[in-house]
Order: sequence, then structure tokens, then C-alpha cells
Amino acid sequence: MHNKKRVLFILTEMSPFIELSEMSEFIGRLVSKVSISNCEVRCIMPRFGIINERRYKLHEVVRLSGINIAVDEDEYYLQIKVATVPNARIQIYFLENEDFFKRKTIDRDENDVWFEDNDIRTIFFCKGALEIVKKFAWAPDIIYCNGWMTSLIPLYIKTAFKREPVFSNSKVVYSVSDIVFSEKIGKHFIKKILINEYIKKDHITHFKTNDNVGLQLGGIHFADAVAIHTNNLHLKVKAFLKKKSDIPIIEFENWDSDLVPYIDLFNEIAVK
Repeated sequence: MHNKKRVLFILTEMSPFIELSEMSEFIGRLVSKVSISNCEVRCIMPRFGIINERRYKLHEVVRLSGINIAVDEDEYYLQIKVATVPNARIQIYFLENEDFFKRKTIDRDENDVWFEDNDIRTIFFCKGALEIVKKFAWAPDIIYCNGWMTSLIPLYIKTAFKREPVFSNSKVVYSVSDIVFSEKIGKHFIKKILINEYIKKDHITHFKTNDNVGLQLGGIHFADAVAIHTNNLHLKVKAFLKKKSDIPIIEFENWDSDLVPYIDLFNEIAVK
């Protein structure tokens, strides 16, 4: 039994690697705060093309690379690179795939057109992140999910990956932020989510709208706790959260929060 709590952050943005919004800096501060609070911390992110590989000294982890991730009827190659968070002893693992993440933009092209394969990119990232955790056999007590592309992690932890020993005691915190896209994520998204027999059709009810709201509702439904990162919750999300009185919820204060509620939450929900 490990003495320190193990906290895994699965993210789509974090300062200094990506500076997309105030969220990036907030997450960077949160990761650092948790790492000095008697916790072991690791992070996982997509290796988006805007991340400067040379500046942050990314290098391949051969023992973790070289696996294929199945999405629907196809398989996609996964390469893993690692770096150290500047000014901290925190390892961050980057999931790399040239077809999905080498682009110089995140979810839209240079003309602000939504990527048609965002559904496959999302499933690939979520499955890939969990498969890599299995490979480095580091059992997280807390999995903190930030960014709409992580919305399937709570579902997968509670269904498809439930029987994996590395996740047997993991508690999932899902963070809710602004609705950032109005498009449908993908025409056949629901079919592609069904990665094995442990995911039933009633598990994916909230995802059926195929949009950002549906992703948030699905993430909340399977989470053990929720962190709110906005003062502008979508009305459907706000109403759904009111029904989730059985799980801890961190309300949004401001971007300069002292982050103490997060440490308290991790202590509260981690399996003793």
C-alpha cells in the first residue's frame, strides 16, 4: 500500500505547455499545489502540434510506446513522450499520433472549421490514456479530468476498465467549464463509444445528443465528484448538478483561488 495519495491529471491544456485560456494557468497551479501536498502526481495530455517539443525536452518512452488503440473497426498507433513540468518534479506523458494531434490547432482548422474526426480523437485519447496507466502500473487514487476531450474517462473507469486492478480504487473528479462548441462531435460517436461488452446502451444515454452539453452530462453522471470552472454553467448542466446531491461538488470561486478545496476534496474521496 503506497503512503502518498496518487493523483493522475488527464488534461487537454496546462501552462506552460499550452496557454489557451485562464484555465491553462489554473490547471498548472493546481497540479503544482497537489504535488506539494503529500501526493504523487502524474499528468497525461495529447501531444498537440502547438507544444514545442524541443523547448520542453520531450523524449519518447519506448517501453510505453508502440501499442495500437482500437476505435470502432480501426486501430491507431500510439506513441508516448514524456517531459518534466518546469520547476516541479512532475512527469507529464504526452500521447502522440500524427493523424490526430500533430495539427497546429486543437479542435478546429485555421478557418475555424470543426474537425470531423473529433469524435475519434476523443475516444483515442481517453482509451489511450487509460491503457498507458495500465502499462506503467501506477494505480491512481484520484483521476482528475479536465477538458471536454476527457469526458469519456469517468464512463470508461466505471464500465470498460472497471475490472482492471490498477483502477480498482480510483475515484474520478470531472471538471465542468463553459460550453465551448455547438457542433455535433460526430455522426457515429455513440456507436464508437461502445468499446466492449461492459458498456451497455443505458450507460450512454447522456451522450446521445453528441454535443458539448451531452459530454458534460455524461462526465458528471459517472464521476465521484465534480469541480466547476465557470460562472456560466449551461442551464441543462446546472439542473443536472442539482440532482447530484450525493457527490461532492466544488463551486467556482475565481481563477485566483487558493486551491485548498481541491486538496480537501482529494482527501475526502480517496479510498483509505
